[in-house]
Amino acid sequence: MTKFLLAVHVIAAIVAIGPVTVAASMFPPAARRALAAPDDVRAAGTVRLLHRICQVYAAVGIAVPVFGFLTASAMGVLGDAWLIVSIALTVVAAIVLVVLVLPGQEVLVEGVPDADARTDTGTGTGTGTESTSGGTSTGTRTATREATVRLAMFTGIFNLLWATVTVLMIVRPGSTTGA
Repeated sequence: MTKFLLAVHVIAAIVAIGPVTVAASMFPPAARRALAAPDDVRAAGTVRLLHRICQVYAAVGIAVPVFGFLTASAMGVLGDAWLIVSIALTVVAAIVLVVLVLPGQEVLVEGVPDADARTDTGTGTGTGTESTSGGTSTGTRTATREATVRLAMFTGIFNLLWATVTVLMIVRPGSTTGA
């Protein structure tokens, strides 16, 4: 049963976390292109697609810690330091994703002009109003190049946390169950 749980845990990590890390990494440059070319419908569509991928696979990603806990319990390693650190880093990564990355993407998605909001001549300005900083304002948040840079930083932190968790899961420092 342990091997089955471990296999499901690893497959869930690959299938769920992989797409989030890739799509989230592709999002900031795609958003910069869409903001720089407000008439480019494909660029806007790419931004929306990448955000949707992040949302869906983040939800699917809940399976990773669920099967991780089941696997750790079956292996009898729930109290091991490497696993506790991995759990803590996973929680931090989830917080970064839910509190910083996804909302940051949402601001930029809202700031990218929507093809449906354009006038008949194709000169519409999008879903928000122009701000003084050169981006599109959505309430109190603004879709600007600076917002894409900030999002890229948060995405990098998220990816680094997951890479660290992956290394800890493989190396398992101090583990007596073998590596």
